[in-house]
Amino acid sequence: MSTASQQPASKPVAAPSPPGRTAEEEQIVAVAATLVLAYGLHPADITRIPEGTATDNYAVVDQAGRRHFAKVYRTREHLDLERTSVELSEYCADGGVATTRATRTREHELIETQGRLPMSLWSYVPHTETAEGGLTGARWATAGTAMGRLHSRLAAHPAAALTLEPGAAVCDVAASRDRFEHLIHAYQHMPRLGEFETWALQAARERQAILGDVERALVLLPQLTVQVLHGDTAGPNVLFKDSEVAAIVDFRPPAPGYLAWEIARLGCDPKSVLDNSAESWLTGYTDLTLAYRDANPKVSVDDLVSSLRVGCAAMLCSAFPLSVPVERPHIVDAAMEAYGRVRHEAALMLLDRLPAMEDALRDALR
Repeated sequence: MSTASQQPASKPVAAPSPPGRTAEEEQIVAVAATLVLAYGLHPADITRIPEGTATDNYAVVDQAGRRHFAKVYRTREHLDLERTSVELSEYCADGGVATTRATRTREHELIETQGRLPMSLWSYVPHTETAEGGLTGARWATAGTAMGRLHSRLAAHPAAALTLEPGAAVCDVAASRDRFEHLIHAYQHMPRLGEFETWALQAARERQAILGDVERALVLLPQLTVQVLHGDTAGPNVLFKDSEVAAIVDFRPPAPGYLAWEIARLGCDPKSVLDNSAESWLTGYTDLTLAYRDANPKVSVDDLVSSLRVGCAAMLCSAFPLSVPVERPHIVDAAMEAYGRVRHEAALMLLDRLPAMEDALRDALR
């Protein structure tokens, strides 16, 4: 999902197509044709916007001036799963959750699969900005309210019943230990390390050395709630209009997961952690959890307090983005490098202050 503040280069659909079009121009022509044939929508303008994990994304303006958001799937291999993601978003919208609606095709399908391009089309949320880059001020509480409503709705989803599972199983520390070992080995055998690769190797060694501490921290977790989740409540997927949550977007297929992990996914955003003092960040996180409980009163205090430990452990066990220069070097850029450093530093800070922070949060939730 994109925000209206982004200003990428726009490509008018009506312009004649010169011979030897680029791949991007060919894609835009194909998007236009799909919009006409599958949706009966005549585009006046199509604008490429930042890509998703598995999609190429476009902002569309039709001839009536209405705006839409188009997701073009790069492969047809997992379209059945993609359809369940759209269905999950629709399920939440039907339950009053702030999210976007998919536009159905002329055949009343949620995803167009018959034509040249597999695509879904969505209502466009104008004049918004994402939570990427940190939560501040009143946004802490409004994010908590939106997520509480989301989880309250998803608790009743038929894909999986709500259960209690051992909190220690939220991260596979043994698998993470192997992952870091292989990553360190890969860096050591690279012919040359740049500045970020040198730092990433050092950070990977540091992570590997403290995984024992992470394992001991996880053992102390109580039984925690597992239910159907959104699947990716990262900052880019939470859209704000001023201080209110306008929409939570980009759902994953319905699958059970730890409630505490998804709360931490947004609340323990590394930039939010480091852009404030530890005390100021914890105040914001407390506001988020209090508002969350008001919106989802069935949640346990253990789930809310444990989210700090779960978020910290998840960051420390994850090799992303330390692994990117080895596995996907073509996507390394300054923003990725900065995020890697911030994520590492934030996780270490949380680990260092975890007991005191948990005590303070538990006191506030009593």
